[in-house]
Amino acid sequence: MPLKKDPKGGGSNADGSNSQMYCSYCYENGNFKQPDITAEQMQVFVKGKMKEMGFPGFLAGFFAKGIPRLERWKNK
Repeated sequence: MPLKKDPKGGGSNADGSNSQMYCSYCYENGNFKQPDITAEQMQVFVKGKMKEMGFPGFLAGFFAKGIPRLERWKNK
């Protein structure tokens, strides 16, 4: 999620500062809200949310395609 679209401006780090890397839907107080979710599970979740928001399926799939390359899953 683009942080500029995040209503809180990003997640929160352990020290209370805003995260410049993770959104508030995923990251709070320095921890992931769903620490065991896989990149593939996140892709399914994101596609579903985007479709709920009115995005066409092909566009939702396009945006979710890059999730496995995000820093969170890069070394897994």
